[in-house]
Amino acid sequence: MIKTILIVDDSRIARMMLNSCILQYQAYEIFEAEDGKKAIEKYKEVSPEVVFMDLTMPVLNGYEATREILKINKNAIVFVITADVQPKSVEIITDIGALAVIKKPAEPESVRNALIKAEETLVLRAHSA
Repeated sequence: MIKTILIVDDSRIARMMLNSCILQYQAYEIFEAEDGKKAIEKYKEVSPEVVFMDLTMPVLNGYEATREILKINKNAIVFVITADVQPKSVEIITDIGALAVIKKPAEPESVRNALIKAEETLVLRAHSA
């Protein structure tokens, strides 16, 4: 069951918008980070069940941050939310291990579907463990 979510985006407005989309469906404990380096630190600190990750950020981009988070936890559930939905970018980040890519700005329905997919993934993993 999803309890904690980490939102990673260098734009405070984008984080706020995503936060409001998420909270339309259920009350989660939501943490935020404004770059990939801080995302890794926050991931280690709170171990969220789900991460929503931007790709283009200062300090450490979403590709590298996702790679590092998956080194910490190979079962981490990472959804990428980005305006860069070019086929090559999508292919690279899904090859790294992101569960899905959501086009920015995220629509509430897309966020809801991602959360449903995350819950299903967690249930499947629990049953196969």
